[in-house]
Amino acid sequence: MWCELMDRPEKITPRVLKEYKVKGRHFACLTAYDTPSARLSDEAGIELILVGDSLGMAVLGLDSTRPVTFEHMLYHTQAARRGVKTALFAVDMSYETMTLPGDKIIKYAKRFVEEGGADAVKIEGPVFELISQLTASKIPVIAHLGLTPQSVSDEKGYKVQAKTQEEAEILLENAKKAEAAGAFALVLECIPLQTAKKVTENIKIPTIGIGAGPFCDAQILVWHDLLGWDTAKKFKFVRRYLSFGEEAVKAIRHFKQDVSSGSFPNEDESFGTKELL
Repeated sequence: MWCELMDRPEKITPRVLKEYKVKGRHFACLTAYDTPSARLSDEAGIELILVGDSLGMAVLGLDSTRPVTFEHMLYHTQAARRGVKTALFAVDMSYETMTLPGDKIIKYAKRFVEEGGADAVKIEGPVFELISQLTASKIPVIAHLGLTPQSVSDEKGYKVQAKTQEEAEILLENAKKAEAAGAFALVLECIPLQTAKKVTENIKIPTIGIGAGPFCDAQILVWHDLLGWDTAKKFKFVRRYLSFGEEAVKAIRHFKQDVSSGSFPNEDESFGTKELL
């Protein structure tokens, strides 16, 4: 049954996203880390909501995704789940869990599904055997190639990947392997738009771009980047749709001024009884 307002199913599934690719219909993805952000994204019609390990920087004040633990991810997955009705709801496997043996990774992935309510998990890198094991365990998987933040070292830095012909060919082969292993979608991060176009045209599962140009089947951004929570310099590939950080500071200063002047709260914003007055 299709919702007339958003022209989307009552529940987005991996099959629906694959159908979108066949039909040439682009779809939007967004990260969320709590109930309000997930609820607003779902109400706006976002097709895929991801509890990304980017919460390390966006929410927890960490320098990278690496210190983010499974418990961090599970807590925020449970919170965001309460805001999702229609979107496909996915979660990142944390760096901590990805350093474990395969059977333990599967155990934690099942906990995300059973305790966190996730519809799917996302894993970084060319870990094709693990993708096969997860899908065999009935856990839908989103693969992630190109720049993989969990693998970024201080020396390597956050740089565009697959810039040479040889690197682009390797990435394409890895994309095909991820598809063959059972992934139902593939995130492509920070790669040249020509490479992303070639990958998108040569695999049957949808590609989800972030810093990968306009030719992917879908695009994803971090909630805080899209809404401009941080007033600092943004990444090149981020388009800000709101300057929330600046507006929030203005509102908070206004509140402070009202408190200092004694104008907040006024009598209309206070409780009382006729007898006492």
